[in-house]
Amino acid sequence: MRRWFEERLGPVAYVLLGVLTIVLLALLTWGIGARNLMAAMVAGGGLAVVIVMGGSFLLVPDNMRSQETERMLRLASVTLVHLRAGLDQVSCRAVCQLLLPETQAAAIAMTDTERTLAYVGKRVSLFGTGTPNSEPTNEVLASKRIQTFVGLDRLEWLDVTGIDEDIEKSRRVHAYPAAIFVPLVVLDESVGVLKLYYQQASEVDRTQMAIARGLADLLSTQLTVSELDRQAELTARAEVKALQAQINPHFLFNTLNTIAALTRTDPAQARTLLREFAVFYRRTLENSQSLVPLSVELEQTQRYLHIEKARFGEDRIVESMSVEEGCGEVLVPGFIVQPIVENAVRHAMTEDGPLHIDIQVATDGNDVLVAVADDGLGMDEEVAKKLLEGSSQDAKGGPKGTGIALRNVAERIELYYGVGSGVEIISRPGEGTCVTLRLVNVAPK
Repeated sequence: MRRWFEERLGPVAYVLLGVLTIVLLALLTWGIGARNLMAAMVAGGGLAVVIVMGGSFLLVPDNMRSQETERMLRLASVTLVHLRAGLDQVSCRAVCQLLLPETQAAAIAMTDTERTLAYVGKRVSLFGTGTPNSEPTNEVLASKRIQTFVGLDRLEWLDVTGIDEDIEKSRRVHAYPAAIFVPLVVLDESVGVLKLYYQQASEVDRTQMAIARGLADLLSTQLTVSELDRQAELTARAEVKALQAQINPHFLFNTLNTIAALTRTDPAQARTLLREFAVFYRRTLENSQSLVPLSVELEQTQRYLHIEKARFGEDRIVESMSVEEGCGEVLVPGFIVQPIVENAVRHAMTEDGPLHIDIQVATDGNDVLVAVADDGLGMDEEVAKKLLEGSSQDAKGGPKGTGIALRNVAERIELYYGVGSGVEIISRPGEGTCVTLRLVNVAPK
């Protein structure tokens, strides 16, 4: 009744309620003053009715709007889960089932750019899953504009070939006389159509048009988010491959030369190093494809240091590592600690004396911090800043690619762990460098 009252009478009704309240208050005052019991009773009863109506029509709508907002937020959350992987038959059917109760439509369908992916409705569909898109559907895809159709079932039927004759005989029984088609647009490209079918043409009004447009906008937004996530992930993987291509050949040639030299002086160590290198290289390729436990990434880092110590000498690199309990199980993108340690070995080592590298993993509230510190050459603040911006200069000012590696690590950490995650560099010339990775909200409970 509240909805009828608001739609039929609108703001005028609220003005009338106010005027009626003033009149009844005046009547109540006069009735009490004149000791007219009947007038006072009528005024009091009238005020009671006004209070009830006012509470229903003025207070309830706010509550209803709050509930409506919560309902739409839940709907947005659920549809995002279903559309995370894009448009497919399973996700589209689940979304159609969610959306149908939100409209007055008798049926809802979703398509991609070629065919119907899902149909949910009260009647049997002539255009089931896999049916090629009709001419009206293609019109909406091309125009990227919402359109309404009358006599649509026949229009769509003419575009569908290869349907059994028995279905043609029952077409009139299952026909929907009107519909609203809305394009689903991702990054300014039509990727599908949301179709709302109605049993009567009179049901297609401004309200239903607004609902259809709103639902399509919601789905388009969710699909855009999914597409951006997919592109970001592909970009991150491509950057890992690029980083491997940049670092691994340099490391590969040096390691092979070291092994070749050891075959003459220490064949047993050469065999051990060759096995270690084979495991290292295989893990490098595997770890770029998915998240891995931090303990696995640290093991890979230790393999790298073992190989480098065979090249430079055991006394030239001294490493230490401390991992807070539970932190080793935290999932991280592969190839985020070893490149930082490799940078230290390649660019921070002095001409003589050992390079100390200390790796610390600890929690900081809900975050996990991974710190790689060395006592090497160090750098000034300006150089450190350029490294995080992706500069190709190393700590000595040469075009070594250190900045590419650090920026790559920083971008992938931000991608996987969100706002607040990233890389911090603290360094002083002649004293050393500390690179800290912050992984937000992953601390073990």
